[in-house]
Amino acid sequence: MLGATSSVSAIAGAAGSATTSSASAASVFSAGGAASASAAPFADLITDAVGDVSRLEDQAGAAVSGLMTGTGVDVHQAMIATEKADMAFELALAVRNKAVQAYQSLMGMQF
Repeated sequence: MLGATSSVSAIAGAAGSATTSSASAASVFSAGGAASASAAPFADLITDAVGDVSRLEDQAGAAVSGLMTGTGVDVHQAMIATEKADMAFELALAVRNKAVQAYQSLMGMQF
């Protein structure tokens, strides 16, 4: 999972920053569907999401280390932390793939 952090950081660097959870993304829009006046820029959302992925990966690493050293971390806690980190990375990767796909689609258009 250490390589995943550098991959996520590369995603953030390429995009200019990271994504966020659906709850945070939903808060960007007002009830009418238009962007609210205090909406965060997309780059900030991306940066926050990459930070969240990195934080979850660090927590998973600490949980696995605690499990291996026997410092009171339960197997279930380690597995849950690892799966959370894996799911967050998979989401970041899916967002990156969609962004690349959209970019390629735009580049293929003729104006």
